[in-house]
Amino acid sequence: MSGQQCCDNPPTLAPVSGAGHVEELGGLNSYVTGSPDSNLAVLLISDIFGYEAPNLRKLADKVADDGYYVVVPDFFHGDPFAPENTERPVFVWLKDHGQDKGFEEVKPIIEALKSKGVSKIGAAGFCWGAKVVVQLGIYEHIQAAVLLHPSFVSVDEIKVVKAPIAVLGAEIDQMSPPALVKQFEEILDSRPEVDGFVKIFPGVSHGWTVRYDTEDAVAVKYAEEAHKDMLAWFTKHLKFDHICRRMRREAVWPHRIYISCLSAACLCRFDTLI
Repeated sequence: MSGQQCCDNPPTLAPVSGAGHVEELGGLNSYVTGSPDSNLAVLLISDIFGYEAPNLRKLADKVADDGYYVVVPDFFHGDPFAPENTERPVFVWLKDHGQDKGFEEVKPIIEALKSKGVSKIGAAGFCWGAKVVVQLGIYEHIQAAVLLHPSFVSVDEIKVVKAPIAVLGAEIDQMSPPALVKQFEEILDSRPEVDGFVKIFPGVSHGWTVRYDTEDAVAVKYAEEAHKDMLAWFTKHLKFDHICRRMRREAVWPHRIYISCLSAACLCRFDTLI
């Protein structure tokens, strides 16, 4: 994961950006946004530039507007990668900030969310964060996973992931080239017990979903398309599944009803009286 693309287009960090605020959750400072009363939560796990990136916080606010309580933890403890520090290149920085450490540190956050009444949790990981998210999906700590331009995610991990997983890849990506992303797709296609979705965005580079130029209309368009796909995945596996379970408990219709989402990709069916 120490490739140059992980370091391209570094954001200008802004500690006070976003509509939310920073608080400690599960032992880590985190940017939180959205209603704390929501029983649906989404974790956004950053790339190497950390939780103060303005585009990432803007995305967190967008996800919150869709009805989720959103948490963006500071896994780097105030020490995001600083490309201007030539004495500490990324492969050295990574020795202090391994994804295995991130996986352990996210568990108390999940428990803290559950203690607040959260019943379903989704997680999206960007570059560095994708490895943490796939581990959460393997051990079923979350109910939906999204990997965006992932780094260091392996074929073996995709073979054993249990949570529904979407992979959004870039055509120009040294860390997860299209050939590898297509391998992910083939594996998921062979595993009908795990819902999977794979998409490769043409003409974009690693990091395009959060490290785009807000003045570049084309870059914004492709970033927003990926954001829309991410939200659709969470709708399908967090919000929609939640509604289905509630309707099964409460529905009293004497006739058959069909509800569809994601352009009929998901079909929930209720028959007679429940």
